[in-house]
Amino acid sequence: MARKEGLIGRKVGMTQVFADDGSHVPVTVIQAGPCTVVGIRSRDRDGYDALQLGFEPRRKGVNKPTAGHFKKANVAPMRVLREFRLEKSEMLQGYQVGQAVTAALFAPGELVDVVGVTKGKGFQGGVKRHGWYGGDATHGSMFHRAPGSIGASSDPSRVWPGHKLPGRMGGDRRTVLNLPVVRVLAEQNLVLVRGAVPGANGALVVLRKALKTTRTQQQQKTADRK
Repeated sequence: MARKEGLIGRKVGMTQVFADDGSHVPVTVIQAGPCTVVGIRSRDRDGYDALQLGFEPRRKGVNKPTAGHFKKANVAPMRVLREFRLEKSEMLQGYQVGQAVTAALFAPGELVDVVGVTKGKGFQGGVKRHGWYGGDATHGSMFHRAPGSIGASSDPSRVWPGHKLPGRMGGDRRTVLNLPVVRVLAEQNLVLVRGAVPGANGALVVLRKALKTTRTQQQQKTADRK
């Protein structure tokens, strides 16, 4: 379970930047925030410590319960709501309802996790979905991209659960861990992370501080900051 600070944002697209040594670095541009603190969950009152953040103001289509939730917090209705659980109650200090949280939360050299939904591919065959080789495409072969045997008739006389078959591909929640932050453009609410992240351009993503950094990665992160 996530227990780090983070922001809600959208994937802008991919590009490349040049490092100090002249090498080019592939990066994904993420519009991170600005987010508004809609609620603060404390261990004493709610049983856990968390920040509830809202992203992108919403003018229409707000039902009464949702409108009442935002009205109680004296915050304009938001399109997206997410909670970020925190490890310690001390991490809630400095936050208050209605406060804006910007991309300045992150720093270059820091490791982050990006959560998103992969691109939907629709119904696909096994060759594309699972990487099957397929059969011969010549010499009268009638087996090209079709599934082969999925279970013998005598034993086991059935198809085992979880057998790979054609079906819906994509549209799954995925998390990419430990991506280095290359640049932070706080004035434009942009964070540039090295590598690719799930989802199409414009897709909603969650950017949070890395949860599973190894000791080597932590040492490298400290060295980059120096």
